[in-house]
Amino acid sequence: MKRIGMLTSGGDCQGLNSTLRGVAKALYEEYGKEVEIYGFKDGYKGLIQGEYRLMSSSDFSGILTIGGTILGTSRQPFKNMRDKDENGVDKVTKMIQTYNDMKLDCLVILGGNGTTKTANLLREEGLNIISLPKTIDNDLWGTEVTFGYQTAVDIATDVLDKVHSTATSHSRVFLVEIMGHGAGWLTLSAGIAGGADIILIPEIPYDLDAVVYELEERRRHGHAFSIVAVAEGAISKEEAKMSKKEFKAARAKMTDPSISFRLARELGERCSQEIRVVNPGHIQRGGGPDAYDRILTTRLGTGAARLIKHKQYGNMVAIRNNEIVAVPLSEVAGKLKTVPVDNDLVQAARDIGISFGDESPEKDKKKDKDKKKDKDKKDKDKKDEKA
Repeated sequence: MKRIGMLTSGGDCQGLNSTLRGVAKALYEEYGKEVEIYGFKDGYKGLIQGEYRLMSSSDFSGILTIGGTILGTSRQPFKNMRDKDENGVDKVTKMIQTYNDMKLDCLVILGGNGTTKTANLLREEGLNIISLPKTIDNDLWGTEVTFGYQTAVDIATDVLDKVHSTATSHSRVFLVEIMGHGAGWLTLSAGIAGGADIILIPEIPYDLDAVVYELEERRRHGHAFSIVAVAEGAISKEEAKMSKKEFKAARAKMTDPSISFRLARELGERCSQEIRVVNPGHIQRGGGPDAYDRILTTRLGTGAARLIKHKQYGNMVAIRNNEIVAVPLSEVAGKLKTVPVDNDLVQAARDIGISFGDESPEKDKKKDKDKKKDKDKKDKDKKDEKA
């Protein structure tokens, strides 16, 4: 009898249920009644506290299109995993004990960066682990795409589409804050698809002067409104120069609710148009998966079942070159996949006139003039030397 545990950890997103379904259906097809699947309640919390239930095939029926997770989820920070309780026992020890008491053959873990770090920790402790890449941020190392990402892009794009009509009607500047603390994939894709005029992402620190210049240039050229897609992790060039400690201290002193509201205040003091902020927040993680994610999660889920069949533990199921592959957890854990500044999506956006708020044409002209002055001076000096 195969005994498989499954849990969903971290933030919820579209595709968790459809992934669980893909794993379970493939296992039932392979082993029939010779497999038992146990679902842990609320992620690692259930594994720590020994809260689980034996699932049946009916539990995985009718959930392909449903958002959230039938198992529940919670955040259990990786940095606290070795903290000991009043009895001197840490969370890792409790998880190992639950796993061994249940005599599991494998634990399937669905989650993002923090979840994957803990999954790798459990692998290092000798547990048979397989993970699946979940996050709307698409920032998990080792896979070209994570499930939940494309659906979130669709939702964020829809928000940008709808903002256009009210922005046009009132001739306003709208800042739309899109999820993504450490990576700008979601904001970049939605910004391009949603026709944003300016896109601000963590990987390309913005210059406030450049953002003001772009907005005023659009107005001068007869554009009555502007849409700015802002990643929640966007940072200014001044902040990019700070140490991690200095940055955290500066953000702790920030009185604005988020970076978009800070930008709205700063731009409102310098621009001639009204500024408004739209924050769709957790809506971006809500609802069921789109067709792309339903297919992707089915492929990833069945890929996990194949790894279980062949006892290829210690891997994350990933997408590379549109193929399902196994990537060692040791290569994935603790690594963030950010947007390269020379990424083709960034270049495509620049090619159609989208600004990233990093440099303004006015500054470029000044740089060119300075370079020309330097060149002219060098040429003059050479002539003087010859003379």
